[in-house]
Amino acid sequence: MPNSVYKVIQLVGTSEKSWEEAARNAVNTAGQSLKNLRIAEIDKLDMRVEDGKVAAFRARVNISFKYEA
Repeated sequence: MPNSVYKVIQLVGTSEKSWEEAARNAVNTAGQSLKNLRIAEIDKLDMRVEDGKVAAFRARVNISFKYEA
């Protein structure tokens, strides 16, 4: 789109089940307050470990949305 401007933010989604659900949680939550979401890109995946076991999956997600001046 000509003359469009997009802002990119970084969010961390979490899930007890999977990285996919963690990323989905980040995008769905952002979609509740941001308009015109365009692209979601996984930047990093990691896990929280407690007592030697995986306690949560985390997905760092870059999300872009069209900037409205």
